[in-house]
Amino acid sequence: MAAEGKASGGGRRDEEAARDSLHMLPLVTVPLATPGLRRAHLIKNSRLQTVVEIFRADGPGSGQVEIEQVPNLFPGDADGLGADMPILRQLASINSFDVFTLRVELRSRGIAVEDHEMLTLSKRKRAELTEAMRDFTRPLILQVYGSDDREITDVGDILRMFAHPDREEALRNLRRLSERLQIELAEIPRFLEDYGDVFLSLAYFRQCLDQVVPEIHRFQAWVGEALKVQQIAADIGVVRQIGEANRDIGDITGSLTGRFESFDRRSRDFWADINAETFRQLRELIQAHHATIGGVLCGLVLKMDLWRERFPEGKGGPLKRVEFFRSEVLPGLSRIKDIEREAARSLRQAA
Repeated sequence: MAAEGKASGGGRRDEEAARDSLHMLPLVTVPLATPGLRRAHLIKNSRLQTVVEIFRADGPGSGQVEIEQVPNLFPGDADGLGADMPILRQLASINSFDVFTLRVELRSRGIAVEDHEMLTLSKRKRAELTEAMRDFTRPLILQVYGSDDREITDVGDILRMFAHPDREEALRNLRRLSERLQIELAEIPRFLEDYGDVFLSLAYFRQCLDQVVPEIHRFQAWVGEALKVQQIAADIGVVRQIGEANRDIGDITGSLTGRFESFDRRSRDFWADINAETFRQLRELIQAHHATIGGVLCGLVLKMDLWRERFPEGKGGPLKRVEFFRSEVLPGLSRIKDIEREAARSLRQAA
């Protein structure tokens, strides 16, 4: 059983933090028969390996086991494990455990969810994303209210605002919107809910991207300093290996940023020609990319989190920096690169 990771107050995982994360899945979310497993979490490590976290103690460290070793922990639960192990193996193949990816992936695998709230962002996170959501909701607010000076503190306010319009003109505009979308006025709340959730997912992923990219730039500069040291610079193989990997990281973040720009263009196209089909296409396009966006961001965020944990003040001698890069950043990087390459190709084909 491995021990690694950060502490969680009182030895208990903050379930809201798990819901808001890219790499944690509370197993109480899915229907498992083994009681001990329902108290555990699936987590991704920095190498993108999926392990079962049985406990998280006060202070550094947590009890982690590989999935195939789980039966050794519960020798008296053979019947339950017979049903649970196939589910764990399926869950392990999911690229990211963010709630948006999980909704799509669990449904496609036929895995039921016992508490659907576990597949929603926390109220705190939704409030964080309100400002980012304004970019996506502004065209909608303008369509209905003619201005975007509405008081909004949470994305839920946006949906409530349209469900209960406070001006006769707004109601007329909603009727006009329903005609352009070719849906009944009574179906508008469902459209607004779908619209809000699609763009909430984009706001969530964009926030993750905006937070990790500066960290990547600092990390690359940190490693670059080590490559200038004569002892390391003389090792052409190491310099080439790290240089190629750094270029890969740059290509990955550039491609991911390009995908978000493409979604923005598609969103503007939708508002230029509003109809049910263009929204369906936009929604399906974005949802189809949840798993790959989540997978790429999950890998990058975990690697940067581990870097900050190991070198909290950006210290570390040249040899330690190179060793960290080779032992913790390189493993799994090719997987991240493959995910992004395939996703970018599919987006170009859909254009």
